[in-house]
Amino acid sequence: MTIIKILGSGCPNCQRLAANAHEAVEKLGVEATIEKVTDYAGIHSYPILATPGLVIDEKLVSAGRIPSVDEIVSWLEE
Repeated sequence: MTIIKILGSGCPNCQRLAANAHEAVEKLGVEATIEKVTDYAGIHSYPILATPGLVIDEKLVSAGRIPSVDEIVSWLEE
């Protein structure tokens, strides 16, 4: 099972990123857990300079922007 983490304070951009991640998972039909990491220590345990951040299976794939559903799909397919 894939583990996806949304890094950020819960701001509107973080919420949009979470929505895009949910849509990408549904589009692919894969099993995934989507977690929101909102605490400072948890966020900065990854090499991130700006939120929102997206982590897939402990690999930071995006930071400081909202990737499209198609981008997230391509990362999930890797």
